[in-house]
Amino acid sequence: MAKPKVTPINITILGKEFQVASPESEHQKLLQAASFLDKRMKEIRESGKVLGLERIAVMAALNLSYELLNSPTLDSDEANEIEQRLSHMSQKIDQALKHSEQIELTDS
Repeated sequence: MAKPKVTPINITILGKEFQVASPESEHQKLLQAASFLDKRMKEIRESGKVLGLERIAVMAALNLSYELLNSPTLDSDEANEIEQRLSHMSQKIDQALKHSEQIELTDS
């Protein structure tokens, strides 16, 4: 069976654009996830309790992970799959943030 075609897609979170490689069939879901995350991160930023993009991202990820893992409708297999996906997304976000920081450093 052929692997799905992976292409980059641009997502915007807190006004910053990130490029993420994703199967084309998943682009719409990824855009929805990015929009949802952007909303959550804006709520955290606007609360004034957390400063800095990285800390806001960590708090949003922690809140979402907690909500998903404590959902009464999840079985352990679903929870494990969600944990793996969140870990993978976290790695992609870390890479994008590092890349963004490198661009900011070279632009100076």
